[in-house]
Amino acid sequence: MNGAHRRRPNNRYLDGRIEKRLPTSVPVYLASLEEPRSRERTLTENVSPHGARVISQRFWQSGEASLISRLTGEFRQIGRVIYCLPTAGDRFCVGVEFQGRTVNWGEQGVIP
Repeated sequence: MNGAHRRRPNNRYLDGRIEKRLPTSVPVYLASLEEPRSRERTLTENVSPHGARVISQRFWQSGEASLISRLTGEFRQIGRVIYCLPTAGDRFCVGVEFQGRTVNWGEQGVIP
């Protein structure tokens, strides 16, 4: 095997991510920033300090502004949609990046 194909743990080309994702299911509300009252109750699939992968009932455009909040309403975070991929059952996996703030999801996925 030549050097170009060796796996190096510090290289982004392995999976395209800088931060480790924590596979955590956190109940949240997801809404478009343009229509914050039209929110859906859903779950995260995984989280990191600067983003989350969320399940949605609708298709989201890359670059679209989103609002994620905990069901209790104590936490509201504006994010930007990075990707939206269809899944089985007419659902979508939405990758959201949080800009300007690090989110502490806590040990069990609970946002303090």
